[in-house]
Parts: sequence; structure tokens; C-alpha cells
Amino acid sequence: MDNFANHMRQSYKMNTRVIENYSELKYSVFLFPSILLLTIFLYLYAQHSLNINGYINIQKEGFYFLNSQLAQFPNAMYNLTQFGDALIFLSLLSVFIIYAPELWKALIPASLLSMILSSTLKNLFTVPRPAAALDTQTFFIIGEVLPGHSSLPSGHSITIFTTLTILMFAFMPQKLILRFLWIFFFLTIGMILALTRVGVGAHFPLDVIIGSIVGYFSALAGIFISRKYSVWTWVEKNRFFPVLLLMLLVCFVLILIKMIKDPIPVYGLTIAALFFSIYTITDAYFKK
Repeated sequence: MDNFANHMRQSYKMNTRVIENYSELKYSVFLFPSILLLTIFLYLYAQHSLNINGYINIQKEGFYFLNSQLAQFPNAMYNLTQFGDALIFLSLLSVFIIYAPELWKALIPASLLSMILSSTLKNLFTVPRPAAALDTQTFFIIGEVLPGHSSLPSGHSITIFTTLTILMFAFMPQKLILRFLWIFFFLTIGMILALTRVGVGAHFPLDVIIGSIVGYFSALAGIFISRKYSVWTWVEKNRFFPVLLLMLLVCFVLILIKMIKDPIPVYGLTIAALFFSIYTITDAYFKK
């Protein structure tokens, strides 16, 4: 019983920190992604590249260079790019359902918005992927060949930056120098993971950059939505834990199937995270 009480105290402390950090955010945080998107637009406009052919041609050289350099680490590229799969990243964050439900109250609307934006923008721009626009013999492809016309923006990059931005602001340090290092760390990790999409030959560089900005925007929007509306308070309510457990079990089975077909480390890590989450939620459900 003492262990459970200590667990609840730690959970309350962590969740309180997330609430305080989210409450400090001002609408001015949307200025940064907006300026970046405007800069990219103006650059493409100045280069007469606001069309599919121009968009692809202006970044061919950069794509070939990055792809050739990153593809020298095929195992790392293949594993790291899996973090852009929403099933993987959200499963890894499932432990916060118990320890910091406020984080999930922001993550749910942010993820929904990111999926809507990803689908809408892909259908709007219909930019061919590298495998559809270029000779596949001229660059490296790691994993599945993606020949469709859904290159812009990168959905994996959107997922990566949506989740990482939610995490970044949730546990933002108070000291200025630590905040700088914290932001730098998350942005660096985010860009490394996002650029794997170029490394595996699935996206052009600007697909990744724009997708990352969209993901950042989605995360911020999710945080502000969760602050204004109390739609997702059910996440922390004990009576809904069986539903959460069922959802996590489904995720567990889906990833287990993936792991049986393709036994890579990232799937094993995700399985371990889900197992821990299922255990902690079950433990909390029966002890409350």
C-alpha cells in the first residue's frame, strides 16, 4: 500500500509539472513555425518552384546527397524511421497515461489534427515520391518501395514532431540555459528521426522539413485545445481504464505481428513499453 501511495504521489507531481508548463505557453509560440513556413514559401516562389516539377528539381541534388550519406547506415535508418509510425510512437508514450495524463489530453487532439493535416495536404499537393519521380537506380531505397504521389508533407515527420513537441513542452526545465539545451536536444533528435525518411528514399528534404513544421504546429494546437476544452478528461478516470487496456492490448498484438514478420529492435522496445503500461494501468485500476 505504501508503494502505491508513493506511486500516486510521483504521478501527481509529474502531472502537475506538465499542467504548469502547458499553462505557461502563449499564442506567440505559433510565430516560429509560421515564419518558417512563410520562408519556405517565399524561397520556392523566388525560385519559380511553386509547382511539382520545380519543387522536385530544386532539391534533387540535396536529396541525392543526403540519401547517399544516410543510406550508409541501413540498419539504423530502417529502425529509426519506424518512430514515425504513429502506432509505434504513441505506444511508447502510453506509460504517461498513468504518470502524466495531462500530456495525453494534449496528445490526443494533436495526433488527430496531425492526421487530418497530413491526409489533407498530401491529397492537395499530390507530389510524387522519389521512387515515382526519379530513376530508382540513381538512389538508395531501404525497406519498402513507395511509388505513390503523397510525398508532401512527410507523414512520418509530422508524427515525430507532434509527439516530440508535446514531450518537449511537457517537461520543459525552468532555468533558461537548461531550456535552450532541452529545446536543442529535442529538435536535434526530431530532425535525425525525420531525415531517415530521406535516408530510406521515401521523401524529399523539403517534405521532411515541412512535415516537421506541421507536426510542431499540430502539437501546439493540441496543447491549446486541451487547455480550453475538457473533452479528454476521461483518460485519467479509473472507470475508463478497461477501455484503455483493451486499446493497448490491440496495439500490443499489432506490434507483435510486426515483430514476428520483421524482428527489429524498435519493435521489441515498443513491446516492452506496452507491457509496462498495461501492467501499471492494471495495477492502478485494481488498487484505486
